[in-house]
Amino acid sequence: MEKYYQSIPSNIESSSSNTKSTKIDLNDLPSDPFERKPISSYHPTQKDDIIRAYLSKGPCQPKVKEFPQRDFSGKARRFKKEWFQKYGNWLEYSVKADKAYCLYCYLFSEIGQKDAFVSKGFNNWNMVQRFDTHVGDNNSCHNKARKKAENLVKENRSIHAAFERQTEKQKEEYRLRLSTSVKLTKALLNGGLPFRGHDESETSLYRGHFLELLKVMGEINEEIGKVTLNNAPKNSQMTAPAIQKDICYCFAQEVLKMIFEELGDDVFSILVDESRDVSKKEQMAVVLRYVDKLGFVKERFIGLVHVKETTALSLKHAIDELFAHYNLSLDRVRGQGYDGASNMSGEFNGLKALILRENPSAYFVHCFAHQLQIVIVALASKHSEVFKFFEEISNLLNVVGASCKRIDLGREKQRAKLDLDTRVETGHGKNQELSLARAGDTRWGSHEKTLLRLIELYPIIIEVLEYVETSGSDGASKSQADGLQVYMETFNFIYYLHLMKNILGITNKLSEALQRKDQDILNAVGMVKSTKKELQTYRLDGFKSLLEDVISFCGKYEIETVNMEDEYVDPRPRHRRRKTNITNRHHYEVNIFNTIMDMQIQELGNRFNEVTTELLTFMNSLSPCRNFSAFNIQNLLKLAEMYPNDFDFDEKDKLKYELGNYIANVKDDTRFVDMNGVSDLAKTMVETRKHIDYPLVYRLLKLALVLPVATASVERSFSSMKHVKTDLRNRMGDGYTNDSCICYIEKEFLQKVSEEDVMQRFQKMKTRREQL
Repeated sequence: MEKYYQSIPSNIESSSSNTKSTKIDLNDLPSDPFERKPISSYHPTQKDDIIRAYLSKGPCQPKVKEFPQRDFSGKARRFKKEWFQKYGNWLEYSVKADKAYCLYCYLFSEIGQKDAFVSKGFNNWNMVQRFDTHVGDNNSCHNKARKKAENLVKENRSIHAAFERQTEKQKEEYRLRLSTSVKLTKALLNGGLPFRGHDESETSLYRGHFLELLKVMGEINEEIGKVTLNNAPKNSQMTAPAIQKDICYCFAQEVLKMIFEELGDDVFSILVDESRDVSKKEQMAVVLRYVDKLGFVKERFIGLVHVKETTALSLKHAIDELFAHYNLSLDRVRGQGYDGASNMSGEFNGLKALILRENPSAYFVHCFAHQLQIVIVALASKHSEVFKFFEEISNLLNVVGASCKRIDLGREKQRAKLDLDTRVETGHGKNQELSLARAGDTRWGSHEKTLLRLIELYPIIIEVLEYVETSGSDGASKSQADGLQVYMETFNFIYYLHLMKNILGITNKLSEALQRKDQDILNAVGMVKSTKKELQTYRLDGFKSLLEDVISFCGKYEIETVNMEDEYVDPRPRHRRRKTNITNRHHYEVNIFNTIMDMQIQELGNRFNEVTTELLTFMNSLSPCRNFSAFNIQNLLKLAEMYPNDFDFDEKDKLKYELGNYIANVKDDTRFVDMNGVSDLAKTMVETRKHIDYPLVYRLLKLALVLPVATASVERSFSSMKHVKTDLRNRMGDGYTNDSCICYIEKEFLQKVSEEDVMQRFQKMKTRREQL
């Protein structure tokens, strides 16, 4: 015996039941079966929850357009998506390994069970009979695993249910208690409101929104009050933070389920951007753009992903993980929309390039709204006088809004001005109070708003500057206010104020149109061209009206004007004695007006170079404007060639004849007259059911519509994130933040979520103490 014990190695690890379990985020479990760890490697106390999480999510069945082929004795074979329908309950597919697996056998495999569907994965696509062989008879390992899975998700079959025998009354009380928490959670998610309070103890004066509102609901409804809070069992109150987060997760999953049902198996584009949240974490937001079954373009937010690095490789890895989690595939991506950052749109190593290597049909479009904003910023940085003008505007906003007293003074002056104007009716609720809007590089349209407010509040701002100059607390603020007042009362300032207001007014119409979620790229390109034409027209004919507006404004506020026929005198002190030999008109019209307009038009043309790309040229043939005058069969056939994964050889041959029949049909149909773009055309085709008669043409239409225009939807999601995760909620976990943002942003779907579906999902997440 002594020799036997001495022969046992001393470094044997303790059994898994004795080791400490590490906390595992159930939302971050690997989705691809090739990357999963064996279930036996998890701690016994965690296995049940992990198995439930995988069963709740279902088998990994990515919606790939075309699966990769492998050679079998000279014949090319591949995995077929029809197998998902036949073996849909258990069959899984790994994109990374190109192999098939069994979900049930992975979760409940028996000791010693050797099967390719469990361990190494199955990829002999020429031996289809192996699927049926794996299922086997009633007593096979697969069917035993299936029965274990079915029993686990049945509440009345669990061990807890066997020990906890509930009466009908207890079940009714539990259902009422849970449904009340679900309704309350839905209301808080809809408003992006916090759940918990700083102090949730019994003696606290305010225990947080969730508990306080639950208390109010109990006071209003006596039936609810009898089964909630102190009247509920201590171990089943349904108010714990973990319960709240589980319900939030259920709502988010139901919202995503609706989004993916609306998307179906169709193609889509991705819009991606990253931003830092209040806790200094880099968050990547992902939005999908697709065409729904009614022909409407949709942009839906599907989640935030915390990325530790913002390199292209880390962003690509995060997208791969997100797509695997939701059974999406890069093969279905037909467009990418990012800003101009090098890690996003870099030609060789950017995210755009990495995705294009896997899917050449995922065409990249630089966000139009960002480009337009860059045009405005570029003008301000290249022209010294325009740069000085905006610099002084920034200083003005700092001085006028530096204290509450100055802001209140501006309000009082504005109220007094309105009272003196007999043409204006004042009173409560008229919303007549104006304030200077601060411009921002990413707040599109803010520059024009700033200048419009400055023109409207000009005399009030002058009075505020005079007040600061005479009553300022320090010499620096007095000096700054004096300098600003002197500059604002010059002809030059008024001239640049009206000139930039007019330029931004023209471009802001384009900016607003680009930010629409349903905007299509062909219409956007047309609007860019019309904006350039409008700027060119203003460049040729706008100086006269501009000069009239400036002189009128100067006369109204007693500002000294300039005689346009006098010789121009350089205002800079060191150049005043130098002869310019030009008139003031030549300086203001040629040196300033024409120069700035030429810079604006040239910069607009340089930035929007996508307008001339071959892809958009071909897509323009789909436009229904002017009775389909741009229609060109050859261009549309070339467009189909650019999407090899969407049109096979036979469909390309069939498309030529379908296009001829299509154009003859729609030209004779009065319902297709006076359309504004391909968006209207897609909707009308669905309404008239012509998308069924001409499926290949409608497929081309959808490819044109899914191309992204702007990343405004992503920017809006970051605004929502800042509303959800605030300074007071800066310790929210990534999963909780993501679930809250999905529900808050996609309120349209949140309202449609059934409370019963949430309760059923909630029960299946974990082994609950009580059953519905």
